[in-house]
Amino acid sequence: MHGRIKVKTTAEQKEAKRKEREKKMKMYNTATDRAFQKRANDEYDDEALELTGQMLTANSDFSTMWNYRKEVFVKLKDKKTDDEMEKMFKSELHFLEMCLKHNPKSYGVWHHRCFVMDTMPNPDWNRELDLCNKFLEYDERNFHCWDYRRFVVQRSSVAVEDEVEYTNAKISSNFSNFSSWHYRSKLLPILYPDPAKKERVKEDILHQEYELVQNAFFTDPNDQSAWFYHRWLLGRAEQDQDIRYLYINKKMNRLVLSFTIATDLKNKECEIKVNDQVVMATWFTPNKQPYSSLVWICQLPEDTFSQNEENTVNVSIDSGQVQKTVVLKGEVCCHFDTVTPQTVFASEMSAETSTVLQNELESCQQLQELEPENKWCLLTIIFLMRALNPLKYEQLMLEYVEILKKVDSYRLKYYNDLRSKFVIENNIISRLENSDATSIDLSNKGLTCLYHANHLIHMTAVNVSANQLTSLRHCYMLQGVQTLEADDNEITDLSDAICLPQLQTLSLRNNSLTAVEQLGPLASCPELRTLQLQGNSVCDVTDFKVKVQTCLPQLKQLNGENL
Repeated sequence: MHGRIKVKTTAEQKEAKRKEREKKMKMYNTATDRAFQKRANDEYDDEALELTGQMLTANSDFSTMWNYRKEVFVKLKDKKTDDEMEKMFKSELHFLEMCLKHNPKSYGVWHHRCFVMDTMPNPDWNRELDLCNKFLEYDERNFHCWDYRRFVVQRSSVAVEDEVEYTNAKISSNFSNFSSWHYRSKLLPILYPDPAKKERVKEDILHQEYELVQNAFFTDPNDQSAWFYHRWLLGRAEQDQDIRYLYINKKMNRLVLSFTIATDLKNKECEIKVNDQVVMATWFTPNKQPYSSLVWICQLPEDTFSQNEENTVNVSIDSGQVQKTVVLKGEVCCHFDTVTPQTVFASEMSAETSTVLQNELESCQQLQELEPENKWCLLTIIFLMRALNPLKYEQLMLEYVEILKKVDSYRLKYYNDLRSKFVIENNIISRLENSDATSIDLSNKGLTCLYHANHLIHMTAVNVSANQLTSLRHCYMLQGVQTLEADDNEITDLSDAICLPQLQTLSLRNNSLTAVEQLGPLASCPELRTLQLQGNSVCDVTDFKVKVQTCLPQLKQLNGENL
């Protein structure tokens, strides 16, 4: 036994580690308290840098200490010479590199490095680009470093062409590098902008990208990176703000505007003219909530309109940047913008692009035959069909959705809602081909959710019966609806069935309403006279009729009986 080193037992080792942790924690807490005290006393000196350095070495995600450290540098900058500050900043960059070696995905370290480079007198941007290269060789998916690289490129003279080539190299070495694909989506619109479409890429470059990404997902069909990039390529151009629909009701002295992009008219310069006379108006959203909305209501004063003559209505937003003029000849009218049925939910494309996408579709269908359970391939096929011709491919698209629901059952509800969105879009496209239609039948469509209610503001009759709806989502936008049928669903939530000024008849037979209180939102519909609730367990509530009358005093008929 003599001459042998005593080996500590497991218990002794644990106790030694515990004491070491307690010692470090005590030192850390002491330094933290001291740093907070110095900050409270407005002490910005070398000791503050030393204290924060100790803590950030141990915990680089301590945001408050990084902020205190920034404050110290800002204060010292007014006291020291440029040469002294340059030396301090270089030392700080070295300190940050040490922190990054321990935690290369620390938000605080990368943000502080941005501050240092923006603040120091003579930043070396080439060195920073080399640093990014090294860290991305170590971990090519480090999105913190990719963000910092974009920061460096913006501040320096690095050519966009060089950065595109860098993404080429990264993607070629690993198709699974999503950060490279994403960075590419930011660079291409800068280098090859489409003059006709905001934030999009020139058509010839777009076609090249389709070929590149197709090589990627044929190489590794199960990797999602290339599929997401393909989705970006398919995306439509950013829309300009415009008035999609302008609905006018003379009797109610009301305009209803549906916009292409949600906006807040409370913070916009809005002018209404009726027969060349400026009219003072009150603006509000359909559900009376104070936030951006696709639909806005303009309440005009009484007797705004000439009763026996045509009325010319002009709406101007932001000094005419968005404007619309409509001639009202009767009691009600709805003006549509110049969008065509084919482009209301998709971008207009050239014959060449259509051919490219058709080839893409055929290639994906071939891949799907080889990889029948690949959800990314199935989903891309669906989006390609939507881009090419949603009405032509409707039935086939629905079949692919059913396959997708079986292949990826964990996302069943997402696919059901996506299917609902596409079905509603197709019905709206069909209605646009008949601009005089004031009713829409969405019954028995397998809908699980309501979409695009902002396209239905002028509809007087809406039927969503025999679906799988649990709520009447966004139906407060149906400002022209008089009859709403929603029988044979699973509705439990009527919170969005509010502020419908013309709703007279509502049918909710065979749903899942259990309490009279659930009907409360309907009290905000002043013209509601007929309500059908047969087949809901709420009908079995004691004193049902009396309670409903109390809740909805405007009703005249309940479940087919006069009140």
